Order: sequence, then structure tokens, then C-alpha cells
Amino acid sequence: MSYALSFTATEADARWAEAADAAEALVAGEPDTIANMANIAALIWQAIPDLNWAGFYRFDGQELVLGPFQGKAACIRIPLDKGVCGAAARLRATQRVDDVHAFPGHIACDAASRSELVVPIVARDRLVGVLDLDSPIPGRFTADDQSGAEALVARIAAALAPKV
Repeated sequence: MSYALSFTATEADARWAEAADAAEALVAGEPDTIANMANIAALIWQAIPDLNWAGFYRFDGQELVLGPFQGKAACIRIPLDKGVCGAAARLRATQRVDDVHAFPGHIACDAASRSELVVPIVARDRLVGVLDLDSPIPGRFTADDQSGAEALVARIAAALAPKV
């Protein structure tokens, strides 16, 4: 497998489809969940424009704990009753927020973040964590970004889950 990835699509849905194909190839046969998260965070950082943070928070059974990411240093622990990530994990539903400053309980890890997209990762009916994407652009994430990120996560969720 070549790790020299290039993305040519310009429309969000096609860009996410390319990223999902690459993500599936990257995790194929790799059992280490941290290595898989690290590669996927780097892949998304490379494939999706206008991000200032892309990465994972892992669910430890009680709260979200920082996982592999690209971007500035981040909050290490997030309770499920706080912030956009906590809401996505608690509700097991994607959160697409056009203006994080208007989101009740938003946690400002990076003051430059203006919009956020958080997709819960569920494998074998268990919460694994969340994929968290931040942008300095208000309203950056579209419905196509949401469906693309959800499809990517669905394709690789098992590779991000600790083996039971």
C-alpha cells in the first residue's frame, strides 16, 4: 500500500468518497486502533480543506479521552454532558454546529474554532468515541460534509474499536 495519498475531487461529496476509500484501505488488516486513528486523522487533515483540528476522542466507559489528532493541543478529557463532542457521544448522533459560540456548553479548546462537526463512532453496538472536526470558518460544514463523514466512520468503525 502506498501512503502517498492524493485527493482530486473538488465537491464535498466526492472528496469525502475519496477519503472514505483511502481510509478503508489504510485500516485494512491493521488491528491497532490507535495507529488506525492516527492515520485517519492525518488523512482527513490532508483531504478536507479549511480545518483547524481533525481527530478523535475515545470513550473510556465514563468520558471522552483525547486520541490521535492533527491541529493545536486540545482538551484531554470531555464529560458526556459537556460540549459538542459530549453531546454527540451522549446522544449517539452527529452534531453539526455552524457557530460553536452559540452552542450551550461549548468547550473552547482552540479559540479560533468557529464551526464543528462531530460524528459518534459506534461498533458492535458500543460507543467507541467520536470523530471531531473543527474549522475557523463559521458554517463550514455542509450536509454533504456530514453525510460524507458519517459514511467514512461507518466504513471503518470496526477498525477503530478495541477488540473485545
